[in-house]
Amino acid sequence: MTFKHRILSRRKLTASVAAGAAAIALATGGYAIANSGSTGTTNAATAGKVVPFQRGNPSPATPVGQVPANFNPGTGTIITGTAANKAKAAAVAAYPGGTVNRVVLLSNGEYNVHIIGVNWPHHVFVSKTFQVVGAE
Repeated sequence: MTFKHRILSRRKLTASVAAGAAAIALATGGYAIANSGSTGTTNAATAGKVVPFQRGNPSPATPVGQVPANFNPGTGTIITGTAANKAKAAAVAAYPGGTVNRVVLLSNGEYNVHIIGVNWPHHVFVSKTFQVVGAE
Protein backbone atom coordinates (compact mmCIF):
# COMPACT_ATOMS: atom_id res chain seq x y z
CA MET A 1 0.00 0.00 0.00
CA THR A 2 1.43 3.36 -0.99
CA PHE A 3 1.74 6.39 1.21
CA LYS A 4 -1.06 8.13 -0.68
CA HIS A 5 -3.46 5.21 -0.08
CA ARG A 6 -2.65 5.17 3.65
CA ILE A 7 -3.50 8.86 4.00
CA LEU A 8 -6.79 8.41 2.11
CA SER A 9 -7.64 5.37 4.24
CA ARG A 10 -7.00 7.32 7.45
CA ARG A 11 -9.19 10.19 6.23
CA LYS A 12 -12.05 7.77 5.54
CA LEU A 13 -11.66 6.26 9.00
CA THR A 14 -11.60 9.71 10.64
CA ALA A 15 -14.69 10.78 8.68
CA SER A 16 -16.53 7.60 9.68
CA VAL A 17 -15.68 8.05 13.35
CA ALA A 18 -16.78 11.71 13.22
CA ALA A 19 -20.08 10.78 11.56
CA GLY A 20 -20.73 8.10 14.18
CA ALA A 21 -20.00 10.53 17.03
CA ALA A 22 -22.36 13.11 15.48
CA ALA A 23 -25.14 10.52 15.19
CA ILE A 24 -24.73 9.54 18.85
CA ALA A 25 -24.76 13.21 19.91
CA LEU A 26 -27.96 13.87 17.93
CA ALA A 27 -29.69 10.81 19.38
CA THR A 28 -28.71 11.78 22.92
CA GLY A 29 -29.90 15.36 22.40
CA GLY A 30 -33.21 14.19 20.95
CA TYR A 31 -33.78 11.90 23.91
CA ALA A 32 -33.00 14.73 26.35
CA ILE A 33 -35.39 17.12 24.60
CA ALA A 34 -38.17 14.54 24.50
CA ASN A 35 -37.89 13.93 28.24
CA SER A 36 -37.37 17.55 29.32
CA GLY A 37 -41.10 18.33 29.74
CA SER A 38 -41.91 15.75 32.42
CA THR A 39 -40.68 16.68 35.87
CA GLY A 40 -42.96 14.48 37.93
CA THR A 41 -43.97 17.33 40.25
CA THR A 42 -47.38 18.89 40.70
CA ASN A 43 -48.42 22.34 41.83
CA ALA A 44 -50.46 22.28 45.05
CA ALA A 45 -52.94 24.80 43.60
CA THR A 46 -53.75 22.53 40.65
CA ALA A 47 -53.20 19.14 42.29
CA GLY A 48 -56.94 18.44 42.39
CA LYS A 49 -57.27 19.10 38.65
CA VAL A 50 -54.24 17.29 37.29
CA VAL A 51 -54.41 13.57 36.66
CA PRO A 52 -50.84 12.26 36.87
CA PHE A 53 -49.64 9.78 34.30
CA GLN A 54 -49.12 6.30 35.68
CA ARG A 55 -47.40 4.06 33.11
CA GLY A 56 -49.54 1.03 32.33
CA ASN A 57 -52.72 2.46 33.86
CA PRO A 58 -55.64 3.54 31.66
CA SER A 59 -56.76 7.16 31.47
CA PRO A 60 -59.93 8.21 33.26
CA ALA A 61 -62.93 7.35 31.10
CA THR A 62 -65.27 9.93 32.60
CA PRO A 63 -65.28 13.50 31.26
CA VAL A 64 -64.85 16.26 33.84
CA GLY A 65 -67.10 19.32 33.94
CA GLN A 66 -69.20 20.28 30.95
CA VAL A 67 -68.45 18.76 27.56
CA PRO A 68 -70.53 20.32 24.78
CA ALA A 69 -73.43 18.00 23.94
CA ASN A 70 -72.82 18.18 20.19
CA PHE A 71 -69.01 17.82 20.41
CA ASN A 72 -67.38 15.49 17.92
CA PRO A 73 -63.58 15.34 17.70
CA GLY A 74 -62.39 16.86 14.45
CA THR A 75 -65.24 19.38 14.14
CA GLY A 76 -64.95 23.14 14.43
CA THR A 77 -62.60 25.73 12.97
CA ILE A 78 -58.92 25.88 13.87
CA ILE A 79 -58.09 29.42 15.02
CA THR A 80 -55.04 31.50 15.86
CA GLY A 81 -54.55 34.94 17.35
CA THR A 82 -55.62 36.59 20.58
CA ALA A 83 -58.66 34.40 21.30
CA ALA A 84 -56.65 31.22 20.67
CA ASN A 85 -53.86 32.46 22.94
CA LYS A 86 -56.33 33.25 25.75
CA ALA A 87 -58.03 29.85 25.44
CA LYS A 88 -54.65 28.11 25.40
CA ALA A 89 -53.48 30.00 28.50
CA ALA A 90 -56.64 29.04 30.41
CA ALA A 91 -56.33 25.37 29.45
CA VAL A 92 -52.62 25.12 30.30
CA ALA A 93 -53.19 26.86 33.65
CA ALA A 94 -55.82 24.27 34.57
CA TYR A 95 -54.02 21.24 33.09
CA PRO A 96 -50.26 21.88 32.91
CA GLY A 97 -47.72 19.51 31.48
CA GLY A 98 -48.78 18.94 27.88
CA THR A 99 -48.32 20.70 24.58
CA VAL A 100 -51.16 22.55 22.87
CA ASN A 101 -51.08 21.77 19.18
CA ARG A 102 -54.28 23.57 18.15
CA VAL A 103 -57.25 25.59 19.37
CA VAL A 104 -60.61 24.95 17.73
CA LEU A 105 -63.61 27.28 17.77
CA LEU A 106 -66.74 25.16 18.22
CA SER A 107 -70.15 25.93 16.73
CA ASN A 108 -71.51 27.02 20.14
CA GLY A 109 -68.76 29.69 20.52
CA GLU A 110 -66.68 27.74 23.03
CA TYR A 111 -63.13 26.59 22.43
CA ASN A 112 -61.65 23.10 22.30
CA VAL A 113 -57.99 23.23 23.25
CA HIS A 114 -56.31 20.11 21.91
CA ILE A 115 -53.48 18.94 24.17
CA ILE A 116 -50.89 16.31 23.22
CA GLY A 117 -48.04 14.76 25.15
CA VAL A 118 -50.14 13.91 28.20
CA ASN A 119 -52.09 10.87 29.32
CA TRP A 120 -55.17 13.00 30.09
CA PRO A 121 -56.94 15.30 29.17
CA HIS A 122 -56.80 15.38 25.40
CA HIS A 123 -59.54 18.00 24.94
CA VAL A 124 -60.01 20.94 27.31
CA PHE A 125 -63.15 22.99 26.80
CA VAL A 126 -62.96 26.73 27.42
CA SER A 127 -65.98 29.06 27.56
CA LYS A 128 -66.47 32.26 25.55
CA THR A 129 -65.19 34.13 28.63
CA PHE A 130 -62.02 32.00 28.66
CA GLN A 131 -62.88 29.89 31.70
CA VAL A 132 -62.17 26.14 31.67
CA VAL A 133 -65.56 24.39 31.80
CA GLY A 134 -64.67 20.75 31.10
CA ALA A 135 -62.19 18.20 29.86
CA GLU A 136 -62.08 14.73 28.38
